[in-house]
Amino acid sequence: MTGQPLFSPQVINAVAEVVTGGSGTGSVGKRYGTYRSGPRLETFFGSCNVELHIGSGSRVPTVRSALTTLNQQREFEKLRRVIEGAVDPRDYAERSDAHGEALDYLNAMLGPDGYELRQSGARYRLESISASSVMTRAVEQHAAALDYDSVQRDTERAIEQAETDPEGAITAACSMVESVCRCLLNEMNEPLPTKKDISHLVAEAQKHLSLSPSRADVTPDIKQILGGLSNVASGIGALRTHAGSAHGRDKATPRADGRTARLAIHAASTIALFFIETWRASRVVSS
Repeated sequence: MTGQPLFSPQVINAVAEVVTGGSGTGSVGKRYGTYRSGPRLETFFGSCNVELHIGSGSRVPTVRSALTTLNQQREFEKLRRVIEGAVDPRDYAERSDAHGEALDYLNAMLGPDGYELRQSGARYRLESISASSVMTRAVEQHAAALDYDSVQRDTERAIEQAETDPEGAITAACSMVESVCRCLLNEMNEPLPTKKDISHLVAEAQKHLSLSPSRADVTPDIKQILGGLSNVASGIGALRTHAGSAHGRDKATPRADGRTARLAIHAASTIALFFIETWRASRVVSS
């Protein structure tokens, strides 16, 4: 698939420089990254599921040409693997200062394109700045701390796909809420509802977390917000049905865009984070 390139030429040039470590001895100017020979570059790209043959060619131009082709073909996943691999801390074990310089350099180039490399555990992930938010990252951190792998995967997928695959991001946002509800119901030893769509899962989780809008001991404003969570969940589910990637779409259905995907992500993050924090708070009180 071809179209508007994913990244600017500045990003492609910077990635090529960091991955190769720049030209060999005698090159002029600051060099970033870690030096990789031709065979090492072929192995590195192979680990990213990208074919690369240096042969008798020069390392840097060959890598830059391969990255440019991926960029023009909008191969986001392959480019993401290369960019994240370029700052894998294991390749800088003896030169931590070089790792920080490479990371800062790439982020300076990625920023104007709306992306950033952010630390996630022992690795760095390429994230869309516009799709990420404090709430979304908080959901991801809670999921990692609680070992909720499915929640963490759905959150990461939603963030990554917001710009390149809005329909997939909407589906992932819906799955994030569903996964949170499933995990929390399992933690509370409560059965899942008969219908396991987002609306019924949210309603069941609200009931067992004492967040039902029908509670008589909450103020009208809180009652309105709790009722709104149910409506938001229904809206995310409907959006997934009509615009997401989980179901077929007829020709008359308009395509979702990044703005709509981010709305779904942020709304889903609000529900997920509130549910997780409520459950954790209830455990502290009961302990």
